[in-house]
Amino acid sequence: MHIVACVKQTPKSDNVRIDPATGCLIRSGAASAMNPFDEYALEEAVTLKEQEGGVVSVITMGPPQAEAVLRDSVARGADYVYQLGDMAFAGSDTWSTSYALSKGIEKINAIRPVDLIICGKQTNDSDTGHIGPQISAWLKMPNAAFVKKVVEVKEKSIVVERLTEDGSEVVELPFPCVLSVVKEINSPRVRSVKGRMLAKRAEVTKWTADDIGADKTKLGMKNCPTRVVKSFVPKREVCSVAIEGANGKEKASNLVKILKDAKYI
Repeated sequence: MHIVACVKQTPKSDNVRIDPATGCLIRSGAASAMNPFDEYALEEAVTLKEQEGGVVSVITMGPPQAEAVLRDSVARGADYVYQLGDMAFAGSDTWSTSYALSKGIEKINAIRPVDLIICGKQTNDSDTGHIGPQISAWLKMPNAAFVKKVVEVKEKSIVVERLTEDGSEVVELPFPCVLSVVKEINSPRVRSVKGRMLAKRAEVTKWTADDIGADKTKLGMKNCPTRVVKSFVPKREVCSVAIEGANGKEKASNLVKILKDAKYI
C-alpha cells in the first residue's frame, strides 16, 4: 500500500502578520511548524502503513525552509519526502496549490503507484478546507472529507466514517482515493530518538514546476482565480474602569450602575 500525505509549513498561530498591500500572510522571518491538522493526516498514514504494510510518501509545496516539515515527517515515520519549490508557485491560492500538488502526486505515482492520499481537513493560516477535495478533482479520484475514523481497509477499497452536519456516516471508497481527516481520527505520536536521527540523514527530493510538468499559467498569484478584496488585523482596544467604593457592597452597586449605563443589563 502506498499512501501519500500532504503537509504544509504554516506560521505559528501567535506569530501571524498580514501584508496590507497584497493581503497575503508575511511568512519570512515568522516562526513556523507543521500545520496542526496535517499532523493527524501524517499519523493516520503511518498507522495504516504499520497495520497494512507499504510505504508513506509526504509532499509539501513551499520555500526552502519548508524542508523542515519534511524532515519532521521522517521523524514521525514517513519513508519518502518530496518538496515542490519554485518562484512560479509564489502567492498561489488553493486552486493553484492543489493543482501543483496534484502534478507532484502524479510524478510520485509514476515512481510508485499511489493507493491513498490523506490531507488534514484545513490549514491554520487560511482555514479553507479546499485542498483535499480539489486534489481529488484534479486527479479525478473519489474523495471523503471530515473523516474521523478508518473503519476497514479492503483489497480494493477503504471504509471510513466521516462527520456530517447531522452526525456521521460510513462510506466506502475505491482505491485510489483522497481523504481529508479531522483531529478526532487519532493522537499524533511523539517523535522517537531513532526517528530524529533518520530525519537528519533523510534525502529530500526537490522538484520545480518544470520537473512536475506543471502548466505555469495555472500557478502563482497573477494566475490565481482568487482575489483578496480586503484583509486586516482587528485593532485591540483595551478599556478598563476602576470600580470605586468604600466597601464591597458599594463597589457592587457602582458596578451595576456602570453596566446599566452601558446597557449591558
